Amino acid sequence: MGNDYEYRGHGGGDNVSSKLAFLLIGGGIGAILALLFAPKSGEELRNDIADATRKGIDRSREAATQLGNRAGEYYEATRERATEFYGTAAERAAEAAATAREVASRQVGSVSAAIEAGKKAYVEEKRKTELSGRSEVAPTYEQKG
Repeated sequence: MGNDYEYRGHGGGDNVSSKLAFLLIGGGIGAILALLFAPKSGEELRNDIADATRKGIDRSREAATQLGNRAGEYYEATRERATEFYGTAAERAAEAAATAREVASRQVGSVSAAIEAGKKAYVEEKRKTELSGRSEVAPTYEQKG
């Protein structure tokens, strides 16, 4: 069953703050046990326990401050990356939209040009047809003589 202990020790749930907390608790327990089993008078023992407690509290405050600073740094770095990512994504979206508008504008221009060319060709053919139809319908007079 030694494998169970190793498996739990390498679990993803352990983080720096919990390891630090366990270290501080273990150190505090060890210091208190050392004081309790040392051959000292009651007053000396109480003073030593009070000193150890103050030192433990000071160390805990330092550790909490360091963890707070690290958390602030991680937050700031993550926020900057998110802001940068958002800015890049917004720029790319704007570029894609501009490209799409440009392509659509070109296609609208091409379609408009094709429609105009078709209209002109229709008018030209209609005019030719009307001119040729008038000459066929118009009476021709032969000259005698």
